[in-house]
Amino acid sequence: MEMAKSFVPLIVVLFVSLLPLAAMAVGTPFHIEGCVYCDTCRFGFETIATKYIHGARVRIVCKDRVTLKSELVGEAVTGPNGKYKVAVRGDRQDQQCLAELVHSPLSHCQEADPGRSTATVILTRSNGAASTRHYANAMGFFRDEPLRGCAALRKRYLADGDVRAI
Repeated sequence: MEMAKSFVPLIVVLFVSLLPLAAMAVGTPFHIEGCVYCDTCRFGFETIATKYIHGARVRIVCKDRVTLKSELVGEAVTGPNGKYKVAVRGDRQDQQCLAELVHSPLSHCQEADPGRSTATVILTRSNGAASTRHYANAMGFFRDEPLRGCAALRKRYLADGDVRAI
């Protein structure tokens, strides 16, 4: 009996310390952050010539793995530096969630790069991550015509002596 009484304070401390975590899991939204750019050289990745897009529209869509039904769970517009933030409520557990490009306000940069038009986002607390802030990979649109100087820039990004890609 004496031993059981000694465990009571320990159990109370454990319960009280886990209470905030349970409360956070129920009501705190996830905060997704990312950026959108114009690939001015059409390389398929960010470079020193990349321009970040103000006013681009992005959405967060989650698809149920069983029913394959998609649900729009958030939308955002990028700020002056091409960055966006979206708050998403609810744990999406086994759903596959993506940030997706919707629209670029730049008339000369409207074609979404097929390799960078979406970014996977994790919206569950069941993966061991403690933070509610999650970062999506950068997404990009292609410029209609590459800028002058892109061929010289490509040489800077190539491995030494690899001229086959030019």
